[in-house]
Amino acid sequence: MITSERTTLDHLHAADRADIEELTNRIYAYQRGQEDEDRFKHYRLTRGVYGQRQIGVHMFRTKIPFGHLTPDQLIALANISEKYTNGRLHLTTRQNVQFHYVKLNDSPAIWQELAEAGMTAREACGNTVRNLTASPLAGVDPEEPFDVSPYVYAAFDYFLRNPICQEMGRKIKPAFSSSEKDSAFTYFHDFGFIPRIRDGKKGFKVVVAGGLGAVSMIAPTAYEFLEADRIIPFMEAAIRVFDRYGEREKRMKARMKYLLKDMGLEQFLALVEEEMPAVAHQTFAVDESLIPSLGRVPGDNFPATAPLHEKLYEEWLKTNVLEQRQGGYRAVAIRIPLGNLEAEQARLLAGLIKEFASDDIRLSVQQGMVLRYVPPSALPHLFNGLYALNLGLPGYDTTADITACPGTDTCALGVTNSTGLATILEKLVRDEFPEMVTENDVRIKISGCMNGCGQHMAANIGFHGSSIRAGQKIAPAMQVVVGGGIAPDGRGFIAEKVIKVPTRRIPQVVRELFRDYQQNANAGEYYNDYVVRQTKRYFYDLLKPLGDSTNISDEEFFDWGQDEEYRQEIGVGECAGVSLDVIGAILNDAANKVIAAGQSVKGEAWADAGYHAYSAMITAAKALLLAEDVKCNTHIGILNDFAGQFGDRFSEAMPFPEFVLRIKQQKATPAFVAEYLAAAQAFVSKAIKTREAQLDKVVVGEYYKA
Repeated sequence: MITSERTTLDHLHAADRADIEELTNRIYAYQRGQEDEDRFKHYRLTRGVYGQRQIGVHMFRTKIPFGHLTPDQLIALANISEKYTNGRLHLTTRQNVQFHYVKLNDSPAIWQELAEAGMTAREACGNTVRNLTASPLAGVDPEEPFDVSPYVYAAFDYFLRNPICQEMGRKIKPAFSSSEKDSAFTYFHDFGFIPRIRDGKKGFKVVVAGGLGAVSMIAPTAYEFLEADRIIPFMEAAIRVFDRYGEREKRMKARMKYLLKDMGLEQFLALVEEEMPAVAHQTFAVDESLIPSLGRVPGDNFPATAPLHEKLYEEWLKTNVLEQRQGGYRAVAIRIPLGNLEAEQARLLAGLIKEFASDDIRLSVQQGMVLRYVPPSALPHLFNGLYALNLGLPGYDTTADITACPGTDTCALGVTNSTGLATILEKLVRDEFPEMVTENDVRIKISGCMNGCGQHMAANIGFHGSSIRAGQKIAPAMQVVVGGGIAPDGRGFIAEKVIKVPTRRIPQVVRELFRDYQQNANAGEYYNDYVVRQTKRYFYDLLKPLGDSTNISDEEFFDWGQDEEYRQEIGVGECAGVSLDVIGAILNDAANKVIAAGQSVKGEAWADAGYHAYSAMITAAKALLLAEDVKCNTHIGILNDFAGQFGDRFSEAMPFPEFVLRIKQQKATPAFVAEYLAAAQAFVSKAIKTREAQLDKVVVGEYYKA
């Protein structure tokens, strides 16, 4: 049980201690029937605890800004996985580590061990600012104008536990590239930052509201150059706009990309400017010393040694080793197939890193990791150690390095087995197209469903899980997409959907696409430029025979790696809102926000206090509107609808939009926040009394749509 952990938290940071104690208490309340199941689900998601396909266990996700780990942290993660899970670390495409098969009651203990190792799970899932990713070469990239690592960490720290991003309509995903080559894929993120220097000043190209998934969009440019000390205030103001105007009822339309599509970039940026007076800082200078410690950097004096496999070593040097911008050192990428590391493998790897590299490890969006400050003489020694751990594979970030989400292995949304297919395709590349092991013109990515955790829409050749009807039966299938990803010059492409094909035929799809490219592309023609030139129809015609479902064999009703005939079992994902049915519980949320505002005042966090007060009024108004069966799908809609429904009963708060939105017209001074909080307290108190005067009424809807 989890009671024994509750007396051993005094040594932790106060914020971590509060998170662990709250999670423990909420688990107890839920298990004793004192908390609604869907309210608890909404809560635990923001603490990294996510429902798994298998009943009774969970996926637990960490939040690791820019994928930075130390060897000791890698050991701590390995120990956690062995103690509480199936003994495996899963590295994700967002530079995180996930554990699977976690028991709910073990999650506070996992959190404690993470905190003791300097890590967290806060806001790893749910409708929050998710992990901030960055180019894994940031800090050592020969082409970077400056190291973006301090800016990523500062943004992570600023928005962690920030009240403006705890209960949004959907998640926000930021990314920082190290150079114009955009190796962080900023073009499909909600916020993307590419470093630039203009007139001697540091700044960023800023793109906003990109996204993958069923409807993928390339992020438009908000600023060609925004001074470095303005990016965090810009993010805060933009999140406030998203929080207020973003869709909440229709989950699939609740991302920032849809808000921008509806209102346009110009209006969006105008609303961002309107919010600026209310943000905590008009400028926010980042301490550039916030870079990871290198620890002990080994000297370049290792004795000569022969590699255990000469041919693989030569390929490995070509594809996995890069000279750093700090002359004399190498960055070394490690391929981790499917992102899966066993606990003992991870501990032994940490030992290798301590001996042959610095302490600054970076996880990559390719589900691998990058080591830094490896001296040249250490390379054969490091390779031999990796080879012994089955981690010495060449071909990092090449055609042979196939990205795949867990799919039906553990994900409730998975439609097909993406990991089994990835294993088959990697073998195909190595056996039939060995020249592509060292080429990176074509990259392959696989998702188990259309949501895109495997980033298939950002692949030159991508696949997402689907199904296809063959007579009276259903066969597993993959939607084929082509032409996505990053060009060598930094251009971003979203892939085109081509055709749906039974999953057992996907290896032949890859053969056809590879051979077509080799035979028909112009000399030096980048794959995506070739796709654009040939058009989507060309690829449809090329693959149409493979999509014919009238001649499916018995074998094709079995997914890769499965020994039973395919059954379509799609669960319910937990990446957005969940259900709640009690108006009183929503009003209780409003009261808790008033309390949180008071706590922020005590800490002199004036902007936080103001936003808590704003959220309290929105939440209380929403509760009363839901009691009248009025839809609540945006904050701005609540503000307008409340005036129409309750104007005569809350005349002191009318016009309601003006009453509440004073927050964006005033600086968060102590005097203004005190007056605004007092108004919120009075409003919430009256809303609760209004509800108490009514008959109890159950309303069904998505929890925290607004």
